[in-house]
Amino acid sequence: MDRLSNTVRPYAWGSTTAIPALLGIAPTGEPQAEMWMGAHPGAPSRITRAETGTASVSAEQSLTEVIDADPARELGTATVEKFGPRLPFLLKLLAAGAPLSLQVHPNLDQAKAGYADEERRSVPIDAPHRTYKDANHKPELICALTPFDGLCGFRRPLEAAEAMEGLGVDSLKPYADLLRAQPEEAALREVLTAILTADPDEMAETVTAAAAAAERIGGAYAPYARIAHHFPGDAGVIAAMLLNYVRLQPGEALFLGAGVPHAYLDGLGVEIMANSDNVLRCGLTPKHIDVPELLRIVRFEATDPGILRPEASPSGEELYETPVDEFRLSRFDLSAGAAPVDLTAPTPQILLCTSGIPSAGDLALAPGESVFVPAGERVQASGAGTLFRATVVV
Repeated sequence: MDRLSNTVRPYAWGSTTAIPALLGIAPTGEPQAEMWMGAHPGAPSRITRAETGTASVSAEQSLTEVIDADPARELGTATVEKFGPRLPFLLKLLAAGAPLSLQVHPNLDQAKAGYADEERRSVPIDAPHRTYKDANHKPELICALTPFDGLCGFRRPLEAAEAMEGLGVDSLKPYADLLRAQPEEAALREVLTAILTADPDEMAETVTAAAAAAERIGGAYAPYARIAHHFPGDAGVIAAMLLNYVRLQPGEALFLGAGVPHAYLDGLGVEIMANSDNVLRCGLTPKHIDVPELLRIVRFEATDPGILRPEASPSGEELYETPVDEFRLSRFDLSAGAAPVDLTAPTPQILLCTSGIPSAGDLALAPGESVFVPAGERVQASGAGTLFRATVVV
């Protein structure tokens, strides 16, 4: 078992205070958006482990290097056979102080086909107009540590029409009329297409008028006023009105599957995802928006956001059930004086503390600290606090 040293990513939308508060350190004044735990090549965690064949010499290595040196030992044979010689998930602390981009992720077949197509066309991997960075899908789960606001999936077209009409902005009326006149899938497709392909100057005027109305009315419109404050004139402000607004309470979670448009708005959470960088954006960003590809992979259907609450087991493990195998997220609320909980598993694990000072084996973990547990290594948790457990399903 290895204590992880993790990188904090300073994305502009990040909170300046949430991650420092969890870690018990002073803010720097700069945004601290995500702390990455895992073996993603962009910012792999680092460990210090005794070098093979020595008892006294230790060296800091990236978790990627450690896994590459002996995948079967670190990940377990079953994990390697199912997912290949790589850790298939990335665990994060995510702290949103401003809205993230409105986005959607492809399914596995779409990701493989899109990546192969761009490779065949020799689109540079770092090109700003490149859509597929790899051949993997990117389902994800966000679990709230504080009240957490987000947008998730399309709401019913009539509800979206009523919301637009309630602002009293004339230029929104054609969208509301389309939402009322068409069957659900056609209505959502036509309106999102119209929003994303509208004349930029005309759209900016619409967004400005809608933001002013939302600010004046408040209530259920307040989130759109906040979004527009961060993204003035952005078509994504209007696209956001097509989606369900969700507020998670601590311990609640959202699963984001392929084709579901979503955006995180504000709050601190534990996020886990399949190890991929494939994101198609549909607004609230200055980055490239590939409208034709986006329209091909979005699921144009109204959905319930499906707030997840953990399911408890006799062992004390509280599991967030999801339909994917690349990751499995659960938590343990540990009490002082209780019997140790056996966390030994045949799969690789990352354990993350979010409160208290529990112990994993002989390592005490403060909030924000984490460890990597190789497949099959014996580990028990004890003490008082909350541990999140990230692993895979084989």
